[in-house]
Amino acid sequence: MGLRNRRRGVSHVPEPNLVPMMDVILTVLMFFIIMSMAPKSKAIKDLALPSADKGKVEEAMPDPLVIAMNQQGQMLVDNTTLGEAQIGQKVVDYLNKNPKGAVLLKADKRLAYEKVAKLLGVLREVGGDRVSLALE
Repeated sequence: MGLRNRRRGVSHVPEPNLVPMMDVILTVLMFFIIMSMAPKSKAIKDLALPSADKGKVEEAMPDPLVIAMNQQGQMLVDNTTLGEAQIGQKVVDYLNKNPKGAVLLKADKRLAYEKVAKLLGVLREVGGDRVSLALE
């Protein structure tokens, strides 16, 4: 009868002992804490290190050419309305004069995306990777 009671009764599931696992985890944690507090290198006295400000001369970047596009779709450079061909020529002249210059397109946010994308495409054909769209 004792054998039957075991089969019908509560089975004994082994319970894991977490104490050894916690000991290992705390030992590893202590190791990393102690290693992080250990000195990394010895200080060397009387050593003159070079500074970064004496090396390369900084070049002044030219002001970018800003092309504005208002809500009516007019293209403006220096508050002067220009056509697509005139803007293309203006960009070519600017980039020839300033090889490291950049061209910025500032378009009104209420303008249709198609018009902005078309002008941006024209400017990229002329100016390559130095043309970007200005965002706020």
